[in-house]
Order: sequence, then structure tokens, then C-alpha cells
Amino acid sequence: MSSAYRTHYIAQLSPEMDGAEVTLGGWVHEVRNIGKIVFILLRDHSGIVQVIGKEGITPTEVISSMNLPKESVVMIRGKVRKSTESRLGFEIVPSEIKNLNPLEAGIPFEVTGKVPADIDVRLDNRYIDLRRLETTSIFNIQSTILNSFRNTMLKEGLTEIRTPALVEAATEGGADLFQVEYFEKKAFLAQSPQLYKQLAVIGGMDRVFMVVPVFRAEKHNTVFHLNEITQMDAELGFADHNDAMKLLKKAVKNIINDVSKKNGDDLKRLNVTLSKPIVKEITYKKAISLLNANGQKMEFGEDFNREQEDALCRLLGDLVLVKEYPRSVRAFYSMPNEKDGQVCNSFDLLFKGLEVSSGAQRIHIPEVLVKSITERGLNPSDFDFYINAFKRGAPPHAGWSLGLERLTMKMTGMQNIRECCMFPRDRVRLKP
Repeated sequence: MSSAYRTHYIAQLSPEMDGAEVTLGGWVHEVRNIGKIVFILLRDHSGIVQVIGKEGITPTEVISSMNLPKESVVMIRGKVRKSTESRLGFEIVPSEIKNLNPLEAGIPFEVTGKVPADIDVRLDNRYIDLRRLETTSIFNIQSTILNSFRNTMLKEGLTEIRTPALVEAATEGGADLFQVEYFEKKAFLAQSPQLYKQLAVIGGMDRVFMVVPVFRAEKHNTVFHLNEITQMDAELGFADHNDAMKLLKKAVKNIINDVSKKNGDDLKRLNVTLSKPIVKEITYKKAISLLNANGQKMEFGEDFNREQEDALCRLLGDLVLVKEYPRSVRAFYSMPNEKDGQVCNSFDLLFKGLEVSSGAQRIHIPEVLVKSITERGLNPSDFDFYINAFKRGAPPHAGWSLGLERLTMKMTGMQNIRECCMFPRDRVRLKP
């Protein structure tokens, strides 16, 4: 880890290193000058440490260099000094402080959080906002989510694949697509990797997963929606919806357990507690009966709204898996249920009152697929390449998609999904 500007991160230091010489790189979080003593609070992505300038223990020329503007980027070389007065139990006595790039412009908001800043101001200056330890914690947790997801998929024998971001036609029907110029053709940004991950399974890859960006041209202005999101997807060959739900439950439980284990300091900083992951399963029909019995009026064939999703989690627990939705509210490629033609072999996972995952067993029989496409008012000829794949030995298969930003939002306690995307794209934001 050692580099030309750093031997340790702050989180790697301890009182037991008393007397050890270290080199730290980071930003000046605050400066306190109380006469004969100057303190710098130095911050890197792992934490904050106190650097003390005091006559008798710190060289005079170093003390004189410590009155730096906040957010100056510096390298500090010095010794760890055990201290009962320091929050960490130690501080740094500097022998050298080097300002690596003197500030030429003012910082647009207070990084310490003492003065609240509007979210749009922070997003306009995201590279500054990322210096906030709270923001760092969000993306530390998101990194663990991604690693945990990948580790689970690999341990379960799935192969990671990549699918295209440019497509010729809508992958899920509907008109909410971003159109782009593609030489002499019309093309669109993919709203889902759905068709392509199915083709990979049909192609014999059997069990696949991916982490991909998808794009939705929906004109939302809510705290739950983005126009570019990241999906964590899985697709299983020779499987039904029960197999897919089993894998989804395992993946989400592992994610929650891994974040609880690896990101304790981040969760504490965000004032979040994660409960032991227990998934409650319920059919759509039983869910609407439960809602009606508890004052949430709902009829068969309606999809859950945000208030109803929240009510289900309050009644059943943080993690609720709703299955066997009406065919009318699901994608055209969802397999009809053999016992009840009104519903299909589909499911959603709710987490703390918000849908974070959706999945189903797919239709793999060409005649059933054509009928479903036609019933939706779509033209089967627009899906020829897709339908033809099922005429050449397509096995039963099922899968799901898990939204990275939504899951991050609920795991970190954020109230706006834009907090959980490093550089969010919404209806009006295209920069930075």
C-alpha cells in the first residue's frame, strides 16, 4: 500500500504504534489555533486524525506551516504519539508538512457538515461532496454490496457476462427509451439486459450473472428514480421461479451479512442498524388480502404503490418476497402459472418498504411467447430474433434483477436515491 506520498491510511494507525514514523496523505478537515498550540484535523477516506503543533515537541518551522485553508491537500510526515486526550487514543506529531497543491478557488460548501448544503449544490460539486465521510461511507457500503453479489454468484457456479448498452428495439416493450444515432440506423440505450442474458442461457452458458447500466427515459421527479441505474442480474438455465427466488434470497442475505460485518464503522457513521436478514414469502393474492384487512384498499390486478409496499414491510418485516403476480402487471415474457392462468411465475423483493428486485420464470415455448407479445399490443415481428431463439432448443429458465442504487439507499438510510449514485443521471442532470 505504501506510495511516494503515504505509508498508512489513518484507519491503520493505533495507540500501539506509539513512536512509529508514518507518512499520511489527505485533506485538511479543520485547523484550530489556540495560541501556542495548533491542531490540524487530517482526513483521508478512512477517517480523521489529529495532528498537533506544540512548542517543545514540534519543530518551529512546521508549526508555522500549519495554518492552512480547509481542504488543502497535504502530505504529513511525523510520529504517532499516544494521547489520552485524543478521541482515537493517539495523535500525530509532524516533522514535515507539504502542501501538495495550494488552493486557487474557494470550496463551495462546508465539508465538515457543520453548515448543511443543499443536495443539488453537493451534486454539482460531487468531487467535493465525495470528501464528506458520510458520502464515503455510502460508497464503501455500495462496494461491499457489489463484491458480495459477485462472490455469491461465483460460489454458486454462475459465469459473469457483459450485454450491450445499444439495442435496435425495446427489450421490454413500452416507449420509455433513449434514442441515439447509430450510423444510418435508429438505435436505443438498453432499458434492460433481459433478452440478452436469456440468449446466453439458451446458448448453453447455463447460469450467468452481470452488473450492467440500464437506461429508462421516464420523466420522473421522485426520490426513488434515476434515468441511468445499475442492475445486478442473474439468469438460471434448467430452472423455474422457485430456483431463482432461492438464489435471490441467498444473495441478499449474504449482502446484508457482509455489510454488517465489513462496514460497521460506516453504518455507525450513518446511524444505521441492519437487522438479521429474514425473508418472509407471501403470494400476491394473500398480500392484497392482508393489505385490505389493514386499511390499504387494493383490488386484484393492481400493482403495489409505494405506501402499500411500505405497509407490507411494516406488517411482515424488512424483507418481503411477493410472488405469483397477475399477468397483466408483469412483463410479456413471464411464464403463466400452470395452476392459475390469471397469474404468472413472477416475484418482487421488497426491502424496508421499497421494491429492490424483480424476477420471474421466462416463457421458453415459442407459441406461448408469441401469444403473450400479441396480447400486449406488440408486434411479434419486432422480436423475431428473440422468438426464433426459442425454436432451437431453449430450456426452461428463470432470473431476476437487483437494483444497486435502491438497495444501497435502503441499506444506508438515505432518503434520496441520488445520494447513492456517484454521478446521478435524472431528468435534468447530465453533469458532472
